[in-house]
Amino acid sequence: MQNPILDLKKADIYQGNHLILKDISLKLNRGDFVYLIGSTGSGKSSLLKTLYADIPLNYGEGIIADYDLRKLKDADIPFLRRKLGIVFQDFQLLMDRSVFNNLNFVLEATGQLKKSQNSERIQHVLDRVGMATKEHKMPYQLSGGEQQRIAIARSLLNDPPLILADEPTGNLDPHTSEEIMHLLEEISASGQTILMATHDYALLLKFPHSTWKCSNGSISTTVQRTL
Repeated sequence: MQNPILDLKKADIYQGNHLILKDISLKLNRGDFVYLIGSTGSGKSSLLKTLYADIPLNYGEGIIADYDLRKLKDADIPFLRRKLGIVFQDFQLLMDRSVFNNLNFVLEATGQLKKSQNSERIQHVLDRVGMATKEHKMPYQLSGGEQQRIAIARSLLNDPPLILADEPTGNLDPHTSEEIMHLLEEISASGQTILMATHDYALLLKFPHSTWKCSNGSISTTVQRTL
């Protein structure tokens, strides 16, 4: 039996000195797809930042991708983040370099310097997101949906077991949002776990998955049940 990708027990989530979420116990297994919802300021972003170690976990227990968040040292954080794919609402692509060089920059920054292997990996993730012919394009030459596909490709470079997606459709029109959702579901079906923060409740109806809702300092869970 595999260990959970994420296992929080009685965790308190802080933003600075302010308690945001109290006594949180959550678990994600391989291949899970879970939505994280809640109003602005309810704790969605604080939880995600805690998971990728931008905010320390000082109370409770937390294991993510085999790393203990309570015992995490600063030197461990880059290695933890190699096991996490992180997708943001605003894409965060480097506009002064091509798609290929955006992705190669990530591989070089994480110490992977073998040019032929990097090229193969870049082509592989571009294939996965349907952008195989776009490697020489500059980001500003791409549509918003294409830029988000490149951002998702970037998150897949290190073949992470868990992808944290923070409002990945927030800047996209409804049709493009649905295309991105189909892509994320394909990634989840391949065995990677996805935790997706969103405020677009229409997507929850069209693409039903289990849901974590942040409200009043706690998180309630709704499990999708198949008929």
